[in-house]
Amino acid sequence: MSLSARPQRRVLVAKINRSQSFAGVNSTADRPFRNLSPFTPTVSRKTGSRVSRMFSMSHKSPPPKVPQPNRLDEVYEALKKGLTAYLEVHQLELEKLSTQIRESKRNSRLGFLYDLDKQVKSIERFLRRLEFHASKIDELYEAYCIQRRLRDGAHNMVKAYSTGSPGSREARESLAEASKGYKEYTENMCLLENELESQLGEFHVRMKGLAGFARLCAGDQYEIFMKYGRQRWKLRGRIEVNSKQVWDSEEMVFLPLVTEFLSIKVTELKSLANHVVVGNVSCETKDLFAALPQVVAVDINDLGTLKLSLEVTWNPFDKDDQPSAASTVNKASTVNKRFSTYNQSPPDTPSLREQAFYV
Repeated sequence: MSLSARPQRRVLVAKINRSQSFAGVNSTADRPFRNLSPFTPTVSRKTGSRVSRMFSMSHKSPPPKVPQPNRLDEVYEALKKGLTAYLEVHQLELEKLSTQIRESKRNSRLGFLYDLDKQVKSIERFLRRLEFHASKIDELYEAYCIQRRLRDGAHNMVKAYSTGSPGSREARESLAEASKGYKEYTENMCLLENELESQLGEFHVRMKGLAGFARLCAGDQYEIFMKYGRQRWKLRGRIEVNSKQVWDSEEMVFLPLVTEFLSIKVTELKSLANHVVVGNVSCETKDLFAALPQVVAVDINDLGTLKLSLEVTWNPFDKDDQPSAASTVNKASTVNKRFSTYNQSPPDTPSLREQAFYV
């Protein structure tokens, strides 16, 4: 399976802070990267739609039998960049809130200051947990590197004893001991790979629609099947009048994997016996470890006349109880509005309760 070139980032939607083109990789041959033009397909949402979720117990892959150190190095570097970006985003937000607290102590009411203080404490707790999570990943990677060096040494010993004369008893015992160590270090590397994979968080994927320019017509029906390791997501959609699109499922949570690629298959549904496979591509996922939501565009066919638009948000933890960067930005905008509203009235002298709150 060949890998795609690193995608170029493009801003497609005003609400999304960062976006990138997500060129797929054909499973049969390499394709050069193509620059994609921005598009904003219209998706009509059904009421009562829920997020489809993959549970870790039933979809986590078992430990691999053969370690993949080169691939793990790539995923680790991308993961560290994503965690660093997450820390920077929330540290900047913490500095902004702290500045607002200092500037508004004498010009705002107690309730507004209390809301700011709660947000500051929430971000501080999140930063501490994020730093602990990053240190845990570093420890796992360091242990993995140690086992890799031991495995390489055992491999060299096995190779040396195998090429020599194995006639003596000591040589046979040394060869057996080296082979046993090589097997043990290999198993340890596989277990550490699986443990590190469980610390990658979640990919929240939201369907935005298909873009085919003159290819999409009213009445066309499509089926999209995504496969990511043991995880599956199948959804069907219909093109309506005025280029509106209706899909039976819109959101999915994928658990990131180290050695797997995201496979996407798009089929045009014409009749029971005449389905047409539009494209089948495999996509790199290590570039999705980002602090802010991304809009990615996937080339479904070789000519690039049909594209799939997805919004991907990475959560470094496998729970939804942590504030994301988008929610923090939304809270900050709300605070700014309230801050401007409070400043419209003449400043009041702080009461005893306000002074006691910040002593």
